[in-house]
Amino acid sequence: MGQEMLSLFQLETKRLLWLIGITVALILAFQYFELPCGNVQVQPSVFSADKIPTSDSIRFQGAADVPSESDTFNNVTNSTGENVHLTRISEEEDNISRTGFILGPRGVSNESLGFDETEESDWISDNGSVTTTEQAGNLELSGYNNTMGMTLTREGNITSASEHKSASSYADSHSPSHAITPPYLAPSSEVSPNIRPPVLSNEFEETDSTKDERLRPSRDDVNIPGKDSTIDIVPKQTKETQIRVPKVTTISEMTTTLLQNHASYRSMRPRWSSAVDQELLQARSEIENAPIVNDVDNLYAPLFRNISTFKRSYELMEKTLKVYVYREGAKPIMHSPYLLGIYASEGWFMRLMEANKQFVTKDPKKAHLFYLPFSSRMLEETLYVQDSHSSRNLRQYLNNYVDLIAGKHPFWNRTGGADHFLVACHDWAPRETKQHMAKCLRALCNADVKEGFVLGKDVSLPETYVRNAQRPTRDVGGKPISKRTTLAFFAGGMHGYVRPILLQHWENKDPDMKIFGILPKSKGNRNYIQYMKSSKYCICAKGYEVNSPRVVEAIFYECVPVIISDNFVPPFFEVLNWESFAVIVLEKDIPNLKSILLSIPKKRYLEMQMMVKKVQQHFLWHRSPVKYDVFHMILHSIWYNRVFTVRVR
Repeated sequence: MGQEMLSLFQLETKRLLWLIGITVALILAFQYFELPCGNVQVQPSVFSADKIPTSDSIRFQGAADVPSESDTFNNVTNSTGENVHLTRISEEEDNISRTGFILGPRGVSNESLGFDETEESDWISDNGSVTTTEQAGNLELSGYNNTMGMTLTREGNITSASEHKSASSYADSHSPSHAITPPYLAPSSEVSPNIRPPVLSNEFEETDSTKDERLRPSRDDVNIPGKDSTIDIVPKQTKETQIRVPKVTTISEMTTTLLQNHASYRSMRPRWSSAVDQELLQARSEIENAPIVNDVDNLYAPLFRNISTFKRSYELMEKTLKVYVYREGAKPIMHSPYLLGIYASEGWFMRLMEANKQFVTKDPKKAHLFYLPFSSRMLEETLYVQDSHSSRNLRQYLNNYVDLIAGKHPFWNRTGGADHFLVACHDWAPRETKQHMAKCLRALCNADVKEGFVLGKDVSLPETYVRNAQRPTRDVGGKPISKRTTLAFFAGGMHGYVRPILLQHWENKDPDMKIFGILPKSKGNRNYIQYMKSSKYCICAKGYEVNSPRVVEAIFYECVPVIISDNFVPPFFEVLNWESFAVIVLEKDIPNLKSILLSIPKKRYLEMQMMVKKVQQHFLWHRSPVKYDVFHMILHSIWYNRVFTVRVR
């Protein structure tokens, strides 16, 4: 009996073991067939209840998820205080005639830069590692005796240029080589940007201004939406990549934000005290308590938000302001003003600022402001690799420049750059300066509130199309009102999504609305200019970016500007009352454009046109600066914003 029970027990044990084995085998087989085929590494666990995601199973959930780095342009806060993600397409330049010239030595190399670019999604880390080489570059940040050769990798680090091929290589034995030692490297490290700029022509060719709007994305990557003004230029979207786009910020909302920021926004508290901070605080008190005036020589009060505060602020600027101009940096990116074309504002300001004797001081301890004299236009001309769709190396170059300044001088570190300013007109400038230069006072042509433009700190720079460097005010003026027979005029390339909508509704639809694409080429753009001189209203429709040279061109030719560019901050917004001399039309109201213009009473139009003539003096360049001209207005807006953002220790 005992033997039978033992045999039965052994049999049942074997069955149980077989059952357990089969169960374990089934579980393992089930998990094996459930696991994805993607390259996903997981910790093995038989009893894990979680399903391992594959790269195909990861999806964006509407606006709640974050897009990939290649799509994300910036995180900004809209007018309601809500954080939103903005997308930008890859950036590519128009192939256009290079008009203008550079003040500075010629004979720059025809060799491209030595950065090994990968993808636009490769973002540079501020703490990227650097390895050095003795290979000399053809463009320096300063005149030290070391050289730098850097190549950007997918991981955002910088490796020796000798380890990678340059994007393109054209030998030029005449290119000079200089050197720097960035402050984050040991003094013995030898580094060089290994950047070789292309040859730039001195010849000036008059071209249609509509062809000079340079930022052109890949056509295949862009949707042209309908007339909904809240739609931004974004890549073709699927359910997985759709994100929210911020609502339109109106002019009145911009004004409210400006006043709030001037009342509450403060820059970084300085690390140590300086007499200049007290001088700025005293200036602020005097501006806020300026005596009331109604009549000022050479100024027309209705053009300004507050003529009394502007008058007092301008007087204090002339009396007090001192600017230190950094001498570090190599041409052509630094210290090389480009005086022609649609980006000429930054070049003219640089030329006049560096030569100025009234405001410039050689003693940085006395400076209220520090000028970073770089050209965003020349940065793009020199470093951008054609068809690379990447501005990563441009941003890195500026970051290195700031590191150089901060390592050599103590003034940047005192305020974190809050008392430093830059003047940049190229479309890419907001993105190029959003890292190390984010705390600076930035004067930008591309003044878009949804791309990080800070009202009350940053300055909207006029985009002035200069066709003749010897006579920048040539052709200024227009026909009398009695000979302005055209109600509204526009001509230009189909950049962005707004202009196709404009032409869809108004091209060849109404004899009073002269709305065209690119006009036939004429010497000196005579057709284009004559249309502006003989029209009541000039349509200033945005291209790929919010800014357009037409805004200032309309003022040049005494034509009332009609700005169709949502979220665009007009130039000198701190002091000028734009609604007194310009018409602001939302993009969604393009179908009603004619009725909007016809609804303006004749008396009101006459007042606006007269004020366009009055405001014209504030947008003119002169070879020698004139009081209240565009040079002084740019400098005043920078001074004014610094006065209202300064903090003391």
